[in-house]
Amino acid sequence: MTMLRTLSLLAATVTTGLMAGLFAAFAYSVMPGLARADARTLVLAMQRINEAILNGWFLGCFFGALLLTGTAAALHASGDWSAALPWIVAALLLYLVVLVVTMALNVPLNNALAQAGDPDRLADVAAVRDRFAPAWIRWNLVRAVASTAGFVLLTWALVVHGRIAG
Repeated sequence: MTMLRTLSLLAATVTTGLMAGLFAAFAYSVMPGLARADARTLVLAMQRINEAILNGWFLGCFFGALLLTGTAAALHASGDWSAALPWIVAALLLYLVVLVVTMALNVPLNNALAQAGDPDRLADVAAVRDRFAPAWIRWNLVRAVASTAGFVLLTWALVVHGRIAG
């Protein structure tokens, strides 16, 4: 059972870290880079990214972070192991923020961008960009901060876990 606790917490930390890295990379490089391009380039690039990201690797990490963190919380809920539980639960709550923001805000923005159509056929591609980018960037920053904080908390939970197992 100790091995299962360790593996679930480690896997939760890794998947949360991968998601934090993805959201952070968009916040500090992808979107600032696309903001320096013309409206057509931003719209087309984000449409293609939104299509490409729906794959097994992304979905495994995106939902895996939630499931694995929940599993780690359940496995740390009793006995001496509960010393790591507050850190794991706090990380889980932060990741729930990520999920809610993604599903309620970023995904609808992505869907609207996809429905706008081919940027080469849009009468006002700048207006499409302006309806999409500022809100998407703002909510992605929330995801980046929340998932990074969750990753830090899970990293600390690993330290606490190691002291208990130690």
